Amino acid sequence: MLVHPAACLQLVSSPQAATETELKLISWAFPTPFLLFSHEIPPAIGHLRRLEDLRLDNNSLTGEIPSNISGCSPLIDIVLGYNFLVGKIPEELGTLSKLRLVVIQNNHLTGSAPYSFDNLSSLEALYASSNNLTGNIPDIFGQLPNLSTLVLDLNGLSGVIPPSFFNLSSITDFGASYNKIQGTLPSNLGVAFQSLHFFRINHNQFTGPIPASISNASNLVALGLGGNQLHGKVPSMKNLISLEEFVLPGNHLGSGVIDDLTFLCDLTNATRLRILQISNNTFGGMLPQCIANLSSSIRFFHASNNKIFGSIPNGIGNLVNLESVHLFVNRFSGHIPPHVGKLQRLYELSMNSNFLSGNVPSSFGNLSGLTILSLYGNKLRGNVPSSLAECQKLMVLSLDANDFNGIIPQEITGLSSLYDLSFSQNHFTGSLPRDIGKLINLQYLVISGNKLFGEIPPSLGSCIRLEYLYMDENFFQGKIPSSLASLRGLSELYLSRNNFSGVIPEFLERLQVLQSLNLSFNNFEGSVPIDGIFKNATATSVEGNSQLCGGIPEFHLPKCRVPHIRGLSRTMKLIISLVFGILGVILVLTFLYLQAYEGENRKALQVIQTNFSSFGSVYKGVLEDGGTTIAIKVFNLVRRGAYKSFTAECEALKNIRHRNLVKVLSVCSGSDYRDNDFKALIYEFMVNGSLEEWLHPAGTNGEINDGQRSLTFCQRLNIAIDVAMALEYLHHHCHTPTVHCDLKPSNVLLDDDMIGHVGDFGLAKFLPITSQTSSGNQSSSLGIKGTIGYTPPEYDMGHNVWIQGDVYSYGILLLEMFTGKKPTDSLFQGTLTLHNFVMAAVPKHLVEIVDPVLVQEMVQAEMSTSNHHNEDNAMLRMKTEESLISIFEIGLACSAELPGERLDMRDVVAQMCQIRKKHTVQH
Repeated sequence: MLVHPAACLQLVSSPQAATETELKLISWAFPTPFLLFSHEIPPAIGHLRRLEDLRLDNNSLTGEIPSNISGCSPLIDIVLGYNFLVGKIPEELGTLSKLRLVVIQNNHLTGSAPYSFDNLSSLEALYASSNNLTGNIPDIFGQLPNLSTLVLDLNGLSGVIPPSFFNLSSITDFGASYNKIQGTLPSNLGVAFQSLHFFRINHNQFTGPIPASISNASNLVALGLGGNQLHGKVPSMKNLISLEEFVLPGNHLGSGVIDDLTFLCDLTNATRLRILQISNNTFGGMLPQCIANLSSSIRFFHASNNKIFGSIPNGIGNLVNLESVHLFVNRFSGHIPPHVGKLQRLYELSMNSNFLSGNVPSSFGNLSGLTILSLYGNKLRGNVPSSLAECQKLMVLSLDANDFNGIIPQEITGLSSLYDLSFSQNHFTGSLPRDIGKLINLQYLVISGNKLFGEIPPSLGSCIRLEYLYMDENFFQGKIPSSLASLRGLSELYLSRNNFSGVIPEFLERLQVLQSLNLSFNNFEGSVPIDGIFKNATATSVEGNSQLCGGIPEFHLPKCRVPHIRGLSRTMKLIISLVFGILGVILVLTFLYLQAYEGENRKALQVIQTNFSSFGSVYKGVLEDGGTTIAIKVFNLVRRGAYKSFTAECEALKNIRHRNLVKVLSVCSGSDYRDNDFKALIYEFMVNGSLEEWLHPAGTNGEINDGQRSLTFCQRLNIAIDVAMALEYLHHHCHTPTVHCDLKPSNVLLDDDMIGHVGDFGLAKFLPITSQTSSGNQSSSLGIKGTIGYTPPEYDMGHNVWIQGDVYSYGILLLEMFTGKKPTDSLFQGTLTLHNFVMAAVPKHLVEIVDPVLVQEMVQAEMSTSNHHNEDNAMLRMKTEESLISIFEIGLACSAELPGERLDMRDVVAQMCQIRKKHTVQH
């Protein structure tokens, strides 16, 4: 019998009532809307004498597991995962002789499994990962005849796996990754565990060889042995026909000899293989031709950092579902197989640091999903194929240290997503493409050590995200263009060993984040600036410019000669005196005018204020140099939390780089004219404002006016994907996983190409890498308000910040984008929420919930085509509705009340991109 939580609390608090009831099941894992249970598990729960199934997972429960739970002697299942429970696992649980399932993962439990567990002869599964358990794995598990699943990953366990454990023939799943367990694997592993499905011991301290008997475990699905100290030859894998994951990186396997990789041919029998990782070992020999016969399901093939030589087999093109290929730091030679161009799902190809030769195949232009192409440190030659311009998602193109020649193709400037373009140490000639400024997301431009000439294109100043610019060791000439003054984020600038001339521009000393500047061995002349980077002689090099003078003493340059006024005519002296006298009067008057005007000017700025900031105001401004439009976020330090918000945003924006995140150009921290603290951030200006303004373009009367701007279906889909990609990056690709904590339409800004950029990181939190998907060890969300309607329900109950919170916010945002309704709409009262509103309508009543703007768009599309195509029109509308249904289903999955039911942002990005792909093909 399933009991409502409120009734359950009453039963638990009344032992007599609990005794008299037929209560057999308590399930609080499915709370009512916006309700998660917190506080401690009531000790009186031990009075429920007939309780068989206790499920309290995915809540916010604290305190210890009550020891008197042992009073519930009929208990079969205890499920307490994903809470905040502390303390040790009670010894008393060992008296529950009927227990079959214990789930205590993702808590803060300490100690070890109690020895009393040796009484649990019925126990079938124990899930205890992501806790703080320590000590040895007790040998009691070897005495549990029915135990099939033991999962202990992400703890602090040490010692060895007790020998008695390997006597359990019933074991199917064993996980102990990310601990400190030592010892060797028993030689009879595959014989002892013939029913084994999952065996993962990654990132421990195991030594010795992989047992040859592993081939006897023919039901094995996942074998994870990475990050240990295993050595020797990999045994035969012929019988592992069910294998899907084979993970060996970070060991000492192989001996650098010819037959090290014969086991790869055994894996051709594994027809469902998806992941093959053998990187960071000492495998030698050639990559066998049999890899062409590996499963077509394989997605990841990583064999980097080994001693593999010879050519890359042409048959690699048969593995059509490959997404990521790592072959870097080996001894591969020969040409890159043109058949690689068949791998149209490939998003990452890294073959750097080998001995590859020949040309880059023009077929690479077929890799439309490619984001990373790393080929540096080889012997590749010829021209860079212009077909790479077809790889419109390319973010990293690294061709350094090869033998390329010819010009840098103009077509490269069409890759607006590029943020790393590295062509150094080659033989490129000609000039930089004049449209280089189109690469608006460029952060690294490395073209050192070539034969490039001509002047720096003024358009380079449009690459305002540039942080590293290396142009040294070429034949560039002319002056440094003033347009580079807009590169306010420049950290390193290397222009040495060229033929640059003219004076050193003063704007270089105003680049506040510039940390390294090399202007040596050019033809610069005149005085060297003395402020900014030029104050630091170790960070600045100006040697080898014979016409330079002045600067700080550490440069050892001659003093600059000042023209002596004595040699001038009397008329010239009078003119100079008058000019300086007039300038002095102007300066005094200007100062007085500014003092009087300051108050009015401040009021004028407030007219262009936006509501982008949670802790201050945002103004629009224009930089003097280059006329760049910027957004200035001035923090209201009187508001509680403003200082913390400023620090959080600085920390977040310092460590993250992505095309779909708003980028900070500069930081201001000091005092204002009244000597009060002043803190501000300067961002790139987004001309199309926020997503909020486009979704809800209300006039002053609250009604939508005719002619107001609106978003098309395709625009909404693209923006939704932009936001998803930003969150995927924050959650899974940052050095430190980051939670935004305040995702909503007003924090999504749109540039002139209607590309979405997530901004306002004032509430952002950084998570430990090991707890990004769990509830352990994160910063508490207490005191973090976020925005009503977008924050996940568990935050209201004190749940710690985690990435699932952002996923919830994204789901609500997605539903809002395609219904046109805010989660705080007056329509939603009581238990009716935006989530429930959509769930009740999809798929049968779709048109009733879709934004009327989108409905009108579909109708107009049908009316605009010829009447001779009515059948096609109906099909077109049906396909659009199918896309909408898929989008709503993703939004519902992301905004699920139970965190465990929400999607991962990696899956969201993949599914949303698939929807866009289908929609584009259909239209």
